[in-house]
Amino acid sequence: MRKSRFLTGVLTGALLIPAPLLAQDHSGHDMSGHTRRAMNHAQHDEGMAMPSHEAHDARDAHDPHQGGHAMPMAPGAPSMAQDIPQGPPPPDAFSGPDHAADLFFPDKDMAHARHMVRHEMGGMGTTIVMLDRLEAKLGKGSDGLSWEGALRTGGDIDRIWIKSEGQAAFGEGIEDAEVEVLWGHAIGAWFDLQAGVRQELGPDPDRTQVSLGVEGLAPYMFDISAQAFLSTKGELTARLEAETDQRLTQRLILQPRAEALFSAQRIAERGTGRGLTSLEAGVRLRYEFARQFAPYVGIEWQKKFGSTADYARVVGDDPDRVVAVAGLRAWF
Repeated sequence: MRKSRFLTGVLTGALLIPAPLLAQDHSGHDMSGHTRRAMNHAQHDEGMAMPSHEAHDARDAHDPHQGGHAMPMAPGAPSMAQDIPQGPPPPDAFSGPDHAADLFFPDKDMAHARHMVRHEMGGMGTTIVMLDRLEAKLGKGSDGLSWEGALRTGGDIDRIWIKSEGQAAFGEGIEDAEVEVLWGHAIGAWFDLQAGVRQELGPDPDRTQVSLGVEGLAPYMFDISAQAFLSTKGELTARLEAETDQRLTQRLILQPRAEALFSAQRIAERGTGRGLTSLEAGVRLRYEFARQFAPYVGIEWQKKFGSTADYARVVGDDPDRVVAVAGLRAWF
């Protein structure tokens, strides 16, 4: 018996398991060496069933760590059940100045500081000169040079635009050109409304036109420009341009571009038909040695439609051709 109790104790200490769970049958053992708690537990194992749910509930009622009961709160801590205060801020919250800095700095200094903040965060004027395209076009038919550029000056909301574009054939002078003076007004975060005057120049009779349009950044990072022109002779024309920059690397940019021209009537002296008169679509690959200086090469498809194509054939031009382009994009 003494040996049996010794082995039981060794196993109990090694496995940290209560001894009564290792010996479910105590009929042949001498229990005199056990403590009262072990004897009561043995009697419980022999003659009592497992405690019911009611017994567990009664035990949990005395044990704050059981049954999902919350731990007691520290003295003075707010109760979780307490309602969150509602209502306006107390009157004392508005008793001081509108700006705390007014308590420490002179009024003159604060007025100057506020003026500078408004100026630098939206009221500051900027001026930029952008040469979008200065390129040579080589292909079937007459080769030539074309350009498109703009000067913009003003603030974030209102600004002045001076734009110019045109083309000239090598050895033959300017074929057509235009200059626009526009007022631009922001009509949202991404688009400007532009209105002003356009003057067309060239060998044909010059035209003075009223211009109205929008320009800005459309979804998927497309630069969009849509303009309508009404000449002093009542001729209504329109132009739609779209382009986007696809950055292949930090310096190498692929730019798809398209431009479509429309006319509401035939203008024989300008060689223009009605409806969609012409379309230019191409792609240019430029390399930015610096952000302000980027040469490029590309390819462009030029197509004239309807009566406009007939006028082009009469003067010896090809109404449908593909040209190679090489040029420069710069700004400062």
